[in-house]
Amino acid sequence: MRKLKITEMNRLTVDEFKQAEKMPLVVVLDDVRSLHNVGAVFRTSDAFRVERIFLCGITAVPPQPEIHKTALGAEDSVDWTYYKDTADAVRALQVDGYKVYAVEQAEGSTMLQDFRWEAGQRCAVVMGNEVKGVRQDVVDLCDGCLEIPQYGTKHSLNVSVTTGIVIWELFKKQPL
Repeated sequence: MRKLKITEMNRLTVDEFKQAEKMPLVVVLDDVRSLHNVGAVFRTSDAFRVERIFLCGITAVPPQPEIHKTALGAEDSVDWTYYKDTADAVRALQVDGYKVYAVEQAEGSTMLQDFRWEAGQRCAVVMGNEVKGVRQDVVDLCDGCLEIPQYGTKHSLNVSVTTGIVIWELFKKQPL
């Protein structure tokens, strides 16, 4: 088995990416403090053609060397918007017809593997701060919570890892 060369992968250019059909998903980062986590979310969002990222609160915005280090240019391909307050971002998404889900361990949450994505539905997922998770006032505004089952001793995953898992699972569940 031979690894493919970059030239054999037929990747899109940034301009082609901008024009390509996107997964109807917005990723919302609620006070994510690590610029490396922000960059990793950009890179994963690029891989699955996520529609847009909302960077909220203390979450850093490009251009930043630390974001670029992990995003590897995905901060240029994936559209993003900054909101000072995550609650305003959630409200704006809902006005635009998105169903917004906090990714959080909460009473009544839906396990990620049980989530059903309805045809024509546009979704957004809110990813929380590395220590405190999604703010409670933001959880209260959301249409529901999605939860990744965990079976070890730790109660959480790194936010960029969580985002990758959620994007991949939702990518598989998109109605065609």
